[in-house]
Amino acid sequence: MTRHQIRDAAGVALYRHESVAAVLQVRRLDDADRLCVLVARRDGEPFAGSYALPSGAVEPGESIDEAALRHLAQKVDVSGVTHLEQLGTRSDPGRDPAQRTIATIYLGLVPTLSDPDLPERARWIPVDALPPLAFDHATVVDDAVERLRAKLSYTNVGFALMPDEFTIAELRDTYVAALGYDVAATNLQRVLTRRGQLEATGEVTPAGSRGGRPARRFRFRDRRLVVTDQFAVLRPD
Repeated sequence: MTRHQIRDAAGVALYRHESVAAVLQVRRLDDADRLCVLVARRDGEPFAGSYALPSGAVEPGESIDEAALRHLAQKVDVSGVTHLEQLGTRSDPGRDPAQRTIATIYLGLVPTLSDPDLPERARWIPVDALPPLAFDHATVVDDAVERLRAKLSYTNVGFALMPDEFTIAELRDTYVAALGYDVAATNLQRVLTRRGQLEATGEVTPAGSRGGRPARRFRFRDRRLVVTDQFAVLRPD
């Protein structure tokens, strides 16, 4: 870390400020739905060759939110990011060995069936199988996963993980992957319907090759974040 901090004419220390985003998506890998995070391999030092989250400096004339979207756009089509929120600020003096850097961290969500084009060095990695990440980005992922799992209980944030329409079985698989534990489809449907989050589309899926009843299709009533039950917890079955 730099020994002599740059200061302005009044003697106030000047620090680099960056945005860091943990973008999560439930993806189908090896016949299983898994919660994944977007990372990219770094070209330069520090941590050359290591994976890191989308991040970068806040430029003069832009807000931190604008910087987050700009750096995300270099890794993924930001129109596919259905939810983005600030998680907090990181200010550990040693978090960047190159220079004193303060970071504002974000959680971003992408719907499960979306498959945006990625740069060659970027990829999706399951959050439960992460390699060592640069800087403090592993703990940023931990915070993002914790925030998502909490909000799945007391808000309708599941809309940001799902396509516009889906079956209850598809919804349940996505929730199980995101929460990290099993929930019953019937219980999930009952809870989310009681909270006013879900509505039937009136459409059904075609019957499968093995027969059976066609599955009803649903959608989230709101595709913006709404607190539906601030004291609720979705418990494992």
